[in-house]
Amino acid sequence: MSAVQEKLRAIIVDDEPLARRGLRLRLGVMPGIDIVAECGNGREARERILELAPDVVFVDIQMPGVNGLQLVQQLPVEQLPQIVFVTAYDQYAVEAFEVNAVDYVLKPIEEQRLTLAIERVREKLASADIASQREQLLEAVADLTQESPQVLEQKLAAGELGASAYPDKIAIKDSGKITLVPAQDIDWIDAAGDYMCVHASGETHVMRITMKELEQQLDPKQFQRIHRSTIVNLNRVREICAHINGEYHLVLNNGERLKMSRSYKNKVQHFL
Repeated sequence: MSAVQEKLRAIIVDDEPLARRGLRLRLGVMPGIDIVAECGNGREARERILELAPDVVFVDIQMPGVNGLQLVQQLPVEQLPQIVFVTAYDQYAVEAFEVNAVDYVLKPIEEQRLTLAIERVREKLASADIASQREQLLEAVADLTQESPQVLEQKLAAGELGASAYPDKIAIKDSGKITLVPAQDIDWIDAAGDYMCVHASGETHVMRITMKELEQQLDPKQFQRIHRSTIVNLNRVREICAHINGEYHLVLNNGERLKMSRSYKNKVQHFL
């Protein structure tokens, strides 16, 4: 790197504090990187990006509320920085990033791969063809959201959130590892204090997220809330049992019985 090369102004976006700290430490020992902000969610990140105009943003894809892909869709085209997705996605998604020349770093982060991502960012910033770079990024996002680049352009221009796309997999972070659970494999979800218990394929995964935030990641055509602390996969419901007190019990294919409270009894129509 040239001694006169300007520092890259960077923002880190990840809902996991330990992940932000780990990336900050790795970037901190690399020359030419100035971390100007850290954000724990997509909404905060949008405000900071528009305020600080960084050169590059390291974005976790799976975040509650506004995820990394939706964050990119929210940013105005003229203020779109270089994006490095920090992801635990499978190989298909990684290949989509590569084909469209969008940088990525797989979790757990490898120093060599992070260095390469920074080099790619510098090369793109040095290029005069900024419009082409933005087109490549939009194409990458389009591959993952199944929306055309033209539609995404319109949403960016209108400042709309592309909330119609729900992830095929839910990223569950626990003890330094990330488990990707296919949404279609989830039987039901219930709350345990500040944690959500995701029951899928005979296993229970625990994640720290609010019920509302998790509900926003699930397609309402397949998942419905039946209690203030319970979400069920409609495709898993085998029977609906009515009680004289106005409550219902749902029997799942695996024999599990879930209570549907009276305040959610209007949801019965979703099962019919």
